[in-house]
Amino acid sequence: MKVVVTRPREQAGPLVSRLEDLGHEVVECPLIEIDPLPGTVEVGGYDWVIVTSPNGARELVSRASGHLPKVAAVGPGTAETLRGLGVEPALVPRVSSQDGLLAEFPQPAGRILFAAAEGARRGPVDALGADFVALYTTRLVRPTTPPEGDLVVLASGSAARSFAALGVEIPAVTIGPQTTQAARKAGLRVVAEAETHDLDGLIGAVDRLASR
Repeated sequence: MKVVVTRPREQAGPLVSRLEDLGHEVVECPLIEIDPLPGTVEVGGYDWVIVTSPNGARELVSRASGHLPKVAAVGPGTAETLRGLGVEPALVPRVSSQDGLLAEFPQPAGRILFAAAEGARRGPVDALGADFVALYTTRLVRPTTPPEGDLVVLASGSAARSFAALGVEIPAVTIGPQTTQAARKAGLRVVAEAETHDLDGLIGAVDRLASR
């Protein structure tokens, strides 16, 4: 099976390697690039910091100023990245979405810092009465030639919207419900969603489709 991978080049390696190990042909087609925003992240005085993506986890840990409080990770992929950086998340919701996080977040929670991409959804921020800090921006990348493949793997809403703009009709596998929602809203056909919203889940979803 020919699988289109849309992750930024610096993050695509593990996904590409595992798909190739399973015998799939991989077409690398990065559609977004991550541009970190300058400055430190002041975490002193907060009871919680919420991060919503592996990119956010990396930026938070590398730039935090002050003692890092309890950290909540939206999804196992973000939690895995935190653990790799030596931070054990205090909360990983069972449903890997911002709404899932809201449903399980302890109350009263004290002071909360919501650390995410510029332009992130503000609903959870407002619901928790949190402060917001933008860690990075996402920049869309347009390939010179539209990719060809049997499946496309989408790991973020930004990637889904960027892929839809190419006008290529390739069925999609998504990493979780928020990406699925963004993909369908953009007009893409989602044929599978990862059961666990991480790298293992993506690989499993692709492999199940390939074995049919």
